[in-house]
Amino acid sequence: MYGAPENFLEIEVTNPITHSSGRSKYTTYDIHLSTNIPAFKLKNSVVRRRYSDFEVFRDILERESSRVNVPALPGKVFTNRFTDEVIQTRREGLERFVQIVAGHPLLQTGSKVLCAFLQDPSWDRTQWI
Repeated sequence: MYGAPENFLEIEVTNPITHSSGRSKYTTYDIHLSTNIPAFKLKNSVVRRRYSDFEVFRDILERESSRVNVPALPGKVFTNRFTDEVIQTRREGLERFVQIVAGHPLLQTGSKVLCAFLQDPSWDRTQWI
């Protein structure tokens, strides 16, 4: 009586981890994607990205498609940026951003970077700049 849903796309940004490297400190996030939409090469994937990767990804999307209004990322934070509250707020904002972008039909069919960013564990921002 009930069949599988025609198309589904589930994306979560989870598991923030803060890294220290010398004097620099940054947080990375897992992007979990589960879908049956043919535009995505994998039905299930998990990749880890940092905020600066999201910035590069957004810039590439804007250059790729003049017909799509790419949403903003959560803003930069300059003080107390490694508190649990700030990291959680940013995680929620990044999750909203990727859900909107990945769900956009024009980006699903027209973007070269969308699937690579969301699904390729060896994604390298320097290949796209």
